[in-house]
Amino acid sequence: MSDRDKYSVLLVEDESSLALIYQEYLRDEPYDITAVETGGDAMAAIASKPELDIVILDLHLPDFNGLEILKHIQANNIPLTVVVITAHGSINTAVDAMRLGATDFLLKPFNPDRFIYTLRNAHDRHKLTKIVEDFENAFDRREYEGFIGTSLAMQAVYKTIDAAAPSSASVFITGESGTGKEVCAEAIHAKSNRSGNSFIALNCAAIPRDLMESEIFGHTKGAFTGASVDRDGAAILANGGTLFLDEICEMDLGLQAKLLRFIHSGTFQKVGSSVTQEVDVRFVCATNRNPWAEVEAGNFREDLLFRLHVIPIHLPPLRDRDNDIVQIADAFLEEYTQEEGKSFTSFTADAIKLLKGHPWPGNARELQNVLRNAIILNDGEEITTEMLQLIRAGEASNGASSSNENQAGPTQPDSNVVPLHSDYADNDTVEITPLWRVEKQHIENALKASNGNVARAAAMLETGASTLYRRLKEFDQMTAE
Repeated sequence: MSDRDKYSVLLVEDESSLALIYQEYLRDEPYDITAVETGGDAMAAIASKPELDIVILDLHLPDFNGLEILKHIQANNIPLTVVVITAHGSINTAVDAMRLGATDFLLKPFNPDRFIYTLRNAHDRHKLTKIVEDFENAFDRREYEGFIGTSLAMQAVYKTIDAAAPSSASVFITGESGTGKEVCAEAIHAKSNRSGNSFIALNCAAIPRDLMESEIFGHTKGAFTGASVDRDGAAILANGGTLFLDEICEMDLGLQAKLLRFIHSGTFQKVGSSVTQEVDVRFVCATNRNPWAEVEAGNFREDLLFRLHVIPIHLPPLRDRDNDIVQIADAFLEEYTQEEGKSFTSFTADAIKLLKGHPWPGNARELQNVLRNAIILNDGEEITTEMLQLIRAGEASNGASSSNENQAGPTQPDSNVVPLHSDYADNDTVEITPLWRVEKQHIENALKASNGNVARAAAMLETGASTLYRRLKEFDQMTAE
């Protein structure tokens, strides 16, 4: 057994002959024992040996009472397990020692077995205490690499990042829009041994498909119209570091094949070049969609997903994060109040209730938007419900829609929308609306319900904001035609 595997024990006994006997009792036990004879030496050892685990303490010492040592340990929250040794006539003193935090006591004289098993119990108690402390520390992180929140759901995310970061394995992050997928990717990079190198992020939905290959692999001069100079892509820029591909499910199938080859071999060619280059890149990707559903729909290559989906991390929506909403709101309040030169310090009780009761379809990004709006347009010491206009407007809109739906009497259907459950069998003259018009009307209804907030509308429709922008652009082209 190495010294690292032994528990460090301080034996405080003023009779040197007894100290030698006690050490002999423990000769075959996993303890590294330091013996001292006075209270002053004991206090000095406690101060100078942070690795100490257990103290065997005789209460009757030549310079002062051993209870003073116990009081010092308790007052300074020193993480030591203490076993007290006392004589038969000092039971009351032993009880006082237990009240001051001693784990157990031994009455002189005692036999070797009694001494050994008492120390083993103290050993086990100390080990259990350390486990509990480590557990509490691991599950009590309010802030973590850009995240804020103490909910169990987020503590699990923090632990997964801790475990995944040192590896070079690919990480696949899922979660709704606004849950912090890029923050998660940056945390993985920051906690990894690649943190000294570049973190390069590409949004696969924001870059036109015909330019995406060049963004990843780079291009040579003249490779295509507008390529006036050689240009390095993300693959080279991220060499030795991390390449983050956001909205990965938006990537073109043809480019997915090239990305798969790049991941497999670590080599690539710039657009317009026949020269093969090799790099060392760690891949992290993210999507707000269900990747397996995208594979089933034929939109994403299964073999590529297997390559990327090595370590999955799912970010929970804000509505499932307990009191994290208030903690994040407090952080945004402090940040934006300082930025805008305002005086806010807190929320009213009703405002907190409103924040906690809102479903937050746009997650932390929506919360950020709501609070920045409130702080810019108002001032004072407290944020009130009246200041949270974006939440109240959305709820009022939803309430009005519900009220209209519940009114007595038939409602007039929108002339552009065909009912989904009509019986067309006996009606040969019914006019069928093109599917894209139905989809366009549905998206426009979502935008109305969210007061034009695209992120919120996308969350309602369970899709990405970038997808909404693209579809609206396509609808405009169809309408023009």
